[in-house]
Amino acid sequence: MKFYTALYTSKIAYIILKTFKKSGTAFAGFVALKICPDFLSHTRKYIKENIINITGTNGKTTTSGLIAHILETNSNSVIHNLKGANMLTGIVNAFVLKLFPFKKFDYAVIETDEAYLTKVYDFIKTDTLVVTNLFRDQLDRYGELDHTQKIIQEAINKNKNLKLILNADDPMVASFKTGAEPIFYGIENIEYHCRYDDKSNAPTEVVNCKCHAPLNYTKRFYAQQGHYYCENCKFERPKCKYAAKVIIYNDYFEIQIQHDSNTDTFRVNLTGLYNAYNALAAISCAFEQGLKASEIQNALDSYHSVFGRTETRMINEHKTLIQLIKNPAGASEVLKTVDLDSNIIIAINDDYADGRDISWLWDSDFEQLKNANKMVVTSGVRAYDMATRLKYAGIPQNRIKIEPDIKKAIAYVSEITPKEEKITILPSYTVLLKISKY
Repeated sequence: MKFYTALYTSKIAYIILKTFKKSGTAFAGFVALKICPDFLSHTRKYIKENIINITGTNGKTTTSGLIAHILETNSNSVIHNLKGANMLTGIVNAFVLKLFPFKKFDYAVIETDEAYLTKVYDFIKTDTLVVTNLFRDQLDRYGELDHTQKIIQEAINKNKNLKLILNADDPMVASFKTGAEPIFYGIENIEYHCRYDDKSNAPTEVVNCKCHAPLNYTKRFYAQQGHYYCENCKFERPKCKYAAKVIIYNDYFEIQIQHDSNTDTFRVNLTGLYNAYNALAAISCAFEQGLKASEIQNALDSYHSVFGRTETRMINEHKTLIQLIKNPAGASEVLKTVDLDSNIIIAINDDYADGRDISWLWDSDFEQLKNANKMVVTSGVRAYDMATRLKYAGIPQNRIKIEPDIKKAIAYVSEITPKEEKITILPSYTVLLKISKY
């Protein structure tokens, strides 16, 4: 009875919120949990096929968005926390908005914050977990990587029959274990046919083997991702069920995937190696749900980025590319792809959702912008810190402008940019939410 009371009360609360034109990606979930703390435990019966979780440091929103879109395009009904609210209230919010007592869905695709995965599994047993990567991120919340790895494994231990779909190229992700044999995806080779390449000045993540010996690499793609082995205990990158060759162009990439004695090539209209990993994870998951290559490609052709994840929007009559940045590995990969002929806004906050610790700015490869041809405007609460970082990255001070108010920063850049030219915005998470309201 509490479950249905929570469901309808939170739906009404959401309608009231919208009536007054207020935003809140987790408000209905907050109300539901106040009334029925075990709300999630009642939702399993509404999913006919599989509940798929996606976790990891980077790429959760894009990967889960791709998986949900592929399933929906192929006539499946899906519950999905599209807006990326991935803590417990946000996940419950996604169920609240979709569920009705006599309606069932084929799938639930749930992006889940690394620290909240174990809390989700306290209430519900899911079928599949996709893990993208583990990079240093929000040290004030997660601590070092071994702690993040530990809390994800603790969550997995609560769900013994879980199917794991793991990034083989990340040694920390490849180490996760469950009752069943994990399914691995990874990249065998990369070709760059674009204006940028694989060169980066960002510090390389140092990851030791589980036996504490240093890992060696025959190929290293970025951060700790690549082909690794340990001379001490013979731990090595596992063999991939979904092994990919990636060709990266300026505005898209191709993934050639070998699997089950087949080879399929997919075109994905996203940019950057980091998105190639996201797409490979999503395609691997789609294959595991029984979809065919042609069905997957048809869905990829119509996919549009989730807001702020390599998404182009019109702002003040300018084509504007918005790319979220939030930690060294992810930011450095995004910075490789930035159009240096565009005016650029970098907007950094240090709210809880961004991470209070902004030391990551100094580990990110902002040196990639030193040849930017136009203005670089810093904004957000940490606009002055960001400007200092750019100064040390080698950007001339006369091309750096500080405007802490993001709305004013966008207005300024819109004014100085001819309408035929585009703008690039690189925001942290809470700035991205502000931009989405515009």
